[in-house]
Amino acid sequence: MCGNADLPISTHTLTSTRSERMPFTPEKFIQGAVSSIKGTVGGERAIIAVSGGVDSSVAAALASRALGKSIYCVFVDTGLMRKDEGKLVKAMLSRAGVELHVVDASADFFIALKGVGDPERKRKIIGERFIRVFEAEAKKRKAAYLVQGTIAPDWIESGGGSRETIKSHHNVGGLPKKLGMKLCEPLRDLYKHEVRITARALGLPPEMSERQPFPGPGLAVRIVGEITPEKARIVREACAIVEEELERAADDGKIELPWQYFAALLPSKTVGVRGDERSYQYTVVVRAVRSLDGMTANFSHIPPDVLQKISTRITNEIREAGRVLYDITNKPPATVELE
Repeated sequence: MCGNADLPISTHTLTSTRSERMPFTPEKFIQGAVSSIKGTVGGERAIIAVSGGVDSSVAAALASRALGKSIYCVFVDTGLMRKDEGKLVKAMLSRAGVELHVVDASADFFIALKGVGDPERKRKIIGERFIRVFEAEAKKRKAAYLVQGTIAPDWIESGGGSRETIKSHHNVGGLPKKLGMKLCEPLRDLYKHEVRITARALGLPPEMSERQPFPGPGLAVRIVGEITPEKARIVREACAIVEEELERAADDGKIELPWQYFAALLPSKTVGVRGDERSYQYTVVVRAVRSLDGMTANFSHIPPDVLQKISTRITNEIREAGRVLYDITNKPPATVELE
């Protein structure tokens, strides 16, 4: 689970079916993970990347149990996070007994991504920038290890060996060849539902253990084409609206809350009408899917009145958005995120 980044990755999750795997026991896994982290890191210091998603939050809780004050938890604000994400994540982890330090690196990320439209290049740039931030923080703290919340679908989809690359996850495909720290990935062989089971067993609050997945590259994979601060602001507000309306519909008993739900921004603009004037504005795509582990997914059947409310709010509250579409594509052939 933990060790040097140069070591070959485990492949048993590729060569076995879900039914062939041993039944997952969270208590046994937690005990083994804490012991493994302790044995790997030893008396050295470690730094962990916390995004606020369930994967990195569980990894942080395990590392905190194993290392105590020898672990330094960092949340990097890339400018591509959800609305008020830093404050929310810090508060949630504080209730779980994990101290979180926020680093604002948004300017660096936007500069590095300027003019880049290819999704694979974007993912790798983001991964590399993350590592550079962590290396700088690790140097300040004299940390020898980087702990990550990498899970099985991350490295499976990132390719390598005999595996085709579906999409490079920033915490795998974006890692530089020369990493200034040793790597520790305690969740490497788990799937998303197993991570949630572990979160509950750790006693993490429901708002963390049941939180919908959020991609490591953040809103970057919800902006098709070149990334700009303006586009990030648009998709951030649109995502907040989608989350609010679908969660309200679920609370009202209209729908079962999807596994993942968000908004994405297309690079093209379309003609519309604002008042009595012609408009030329962005198109927003709403996406909601049902899944177990993220390896496959089916689109959620959202009632028309709920979609209408989302569309009306997006076009009324975000002046740059003039059209809203609903994505009804399963995975495969699509992926959950647009990039």
